[in-house]
Formats: sequence, structure tokens, C-alpha cells
Amino acid sequence: MAARTLTFVSSNEEKFHEIRDAVAASGVTLVRLSLDLPEIQSIDPAEVAGYKAQRAYEILGTAVLVEDTGLALTAWNGYPGALIKWVLKAVSEEGLCRQLDAWSDRSATATVVLCLHDGQTQHCFTGTTDGAITLHPRGTFGFGWDSIFQPAGSDLTYGEMPREAKMQISMRARAVAGLSSHLLTSTSRA
Repeated sequence: MAARTLTFVSSNEEKFHEIRDAVAASGVTLVRLSLDLPEIQSIDPAEVAGYKAQRAYEILGTAVLVEDTGLALTAWNGYPGALIKWVLKAVSEEGLCRQLDAWSDRSATATVVLCLHDGQTQHCFTGTTDGAITLHPRGTFGFGWDSIFQPAGSDLTYGEMPREAKMQISMRARAVAGLSSHLLTSTSRA
């Protein structure tokens, strides 16, 4: 069985490393391509990832994998969701912690959606992790909001965990597990 290559469209090197290592066991080599894709305005990461996968396939004409991430705050009825990147760009991790101080409920759900578009079908794989937003950023590992998200059952934020530890329990690991299973099945049929 020949190894297959899949293009992961992302400007985020850390996401690539987290996904690449996990997908390798499925016999697929992941390569990263940074491509500026338009993002629809939605708090639903699945809508955003699906749209980006379609656009990436139209541009490249080859099978592509894209990811979108969301952080849904319970006190804010799921906001900012997939808009988290823009919220952090405006107020930073510390600013988001401060804004949430007005609410007693700091619970949140982290979501990753991986969409694979092969030219005929779009397959989406979702992983979620429940947790809470900390009072202040903690840790230097990871990226984005890792320093303020503490997964349920852990005393550490993702920012306090090395990549290997984070990938044992993260929402990205759960989404990648679904993707890997799909790739193993589709590779064995090829």
C-alpha cells in the first residue's frame, strides 16, 4: 500500500505539528500549505471549516484538510465560538479573563472541527473538551487561548502542558482520532 499525501491548509505551524504526528499512523503524510482563505462569520466552527474546505479545494484542485477551532463560553451563550481568534486579537487572553469576571459561570467548551474535502465528499470530524476559563493566563506552551483554558478534570491549562500531554486529552486529539480512523478505512479500501 503506497503512502498518501494530504494537504493541510493552515498558517498555524503548531496546529500542523499536533495533527501531523497523530495522522502519521494512518499511512498519510500531511504537508502544510499556508493559504489565505476567506472565513464566513459564524460562531459555529463546523460552518467555518466546511466553507474553508470547499474554498481550499476549489483553489487547489486536490484533497485538502482544514481546521477551525471554537471556544464557546457558557455564560455568553456560546460566544465567541469560532470568532475566538478575533476576540483574542482585540482583547488578549488576559482581557478575555477580565471580561468574564462579571459572570459566576466560567465554564466553556473547546471545539475543533477538521474537514477533509476530497473533491467528491466533505468529511468533518469534531472533537470537544469541556473545561473552564481561568482567572488569569497560565503557562507558556501551546498557542491561542491555551493559557486560559483548563480542561475538566485537570489542574493545568493547555498552556501548562507540553504538546504530547495536551494531545492525550485535547479536543484536537479527539477530532484527529476520527480523521485517522477515516483515513485508515479509506486507505485500506484504496
